[in-house]
Amino acid sequence: MTHLWIGAAGIAGALLRYGLGMWIGTAAGDAAFPYGTLAANLIGCFALGWLSRRVADSGRISPRVYTAVSTGLIGSFTTYSTFGVETVQLIREELWGSALAYVGISMAGGLALAAFGMAVAGRGRGRRNGHG
Repeated sequence: MTHLWIGAAGIAGALLRYGLGMWIGTAAGDAAFPYGTLAANLIGCFALGWLSRRVADSGRISPRVYTAVSTGLIGSFTTYSTFGVETVQLIREELWGSALAYVGISMAGGLALAAFGMAVAGRGRGRRNGHG
């Protein structure tokens, strides 16, 4: 049954990523820089960091729901393969600065936002439990 939850959440995550990419692509004027994928990956890093600290540690949701959201929804919302292909495309087009910026922002930003999501989740949990 867990695989059905993951699949349903995966469909939702993929549709959300597609919608975000279309929205950002329109707002950015279809620029060569992959703003949509970058935004999805950074949002996903924050969301998974928050989820792993806030929800998984609390025991308030079942492992099935946690797996569906983390692997299905967030896993399909973010995309490492698209990141790789878009980086190679930037390099092939000799947009070296854009390629380096994309990799740097993706890596540093992803790590920072995952840590920030965990910190935000930890602060909120501490206040409700009478700590902090």
